[in-house]
Amino acid sequence: MSQLRRICIYGFFSVLLLSMLYGCSKTEVKPVSLKMAVGDRFYIGTALNSDQIVGADTSAIKIIKQHFNAVVAENVMKSEVVQPIEGEFDFNMADKFVRFGLDNKLFITGHTLIWHSQAPDWLFVDKQGNDVSRDVLIERMRSHIHTVVGRYKGIIKGWDVVNEAVLDDGTWRKSKFYEIIGADFVKLAFEFAHEADPEAELYYNDYSMAKKGKREGVVAMVKSLQEQGVRIDGIGMQGHISMDDPTIEDFEKSIVAFSELGVQVMVTELDLTVLPMPNMNAGADIALNFEFQKELDPYANGLPDSMSIKITERYQDFFKLFYKHSDKISRVTLWGVADAQSWRNYWPVKGRTDFPLLFDREYKAKPIVEKIINEDL
Repeated sequence: MSQLRRICIYGFFSVLLLSMLYGCSKTEVKPVSLKMAVGDRFYIGTALNSDQIVGADTSAIKIIKQHFNAVVAENVMKSEVVQPIEGEFDFNMADKFVRFGLDNKLFITGHTLIWHSQAPDWLFVDKQGNDVSRDVLIERMRSHIHTVVGRYKGIIKGWDVVNEAVLDDGTWRKSKFYEIIGADFVKLAFEFAHEADPEAELYYNDYSMAKKGKREGVVAMVKSLQEQGVRIDGIGMQGHISMDDPTIEDFEKSIVAFSELGVQVMVTELDLTVLPMPNMNAGADIALNFEFQKELDPYANGLPDSMSIKITERYQDFFKLFYKHSDKISRVTLWGVADAQSWRNYWPVKGRTDFPLLFDREYKAKPIVEKIINEDL
């Protein structure tokens, strides 16, 4: 074989090999998950329940590892779980949650330090059952926050420090924290958290954040904290949405308004109920509980295709909004992995069948997942 022919053949196969490798490379970088598709726009996260934390729900764990790069604990870090008895801390499940996040290199959010709901009974009362003094409650707050945040110092990168302190009309919620301490309880909570871990990001988290009254109330509260020199790094907008509320326009107004405070905006607890609400002003107040009625559970036997299409379109509209404001949004977190596990099945009416998340009861991705991955929004 002539030297020239050998060179030509070698050159042909070299080009062929490079083409094959280039083709494989293109295939490998094609998004195959939500986190790859979202890229560096923002974290895409999910809440973990106990079965997922301990490894029992293997189907959900596969989804979490493939699609998400951030996690938050649905319940196991709340004060009634972590400190059920004064001075006696139970970090068993919280430690397992954090270990899951570390093992899978996920951004971990601690949820939540101070919340009027799911708090232990002892927190607000003395041995006789009477309200404790302001100083006692402040010390109990300090002890709880220092112990919990201090345990995960340098590990948990962000904390929901205070949850749901403002009502929909923008006024203060008259919780026991507010009644006993006054509005300063929010300031103190953020100060205690900062003392416990000066490097951790600190967030305020609330529902119905697209409502004008709440938007203005939260803006006023955060401005006041900032003027007092209190560190607050982000505002979490709980995304408990329905098919027609809130409007995209109102949600956008809040994203912009909160961002203008110079803090991160996070969409937290995102889910989409398709069920009728017995009370349109319920927000996401878990204390509400309405009696089951058949007409409030219209899709017990399955979701019609027409509604499935509407769900896809509604989620598309919101993800378009999130992409539009990705310079302001640092994280979008779904409140659960698959439909059957969602709190929407038992709130505000127990025993209903809802379809609020991105993966169905068989852990299969809904059409919206493919649209996000393919950037078909």
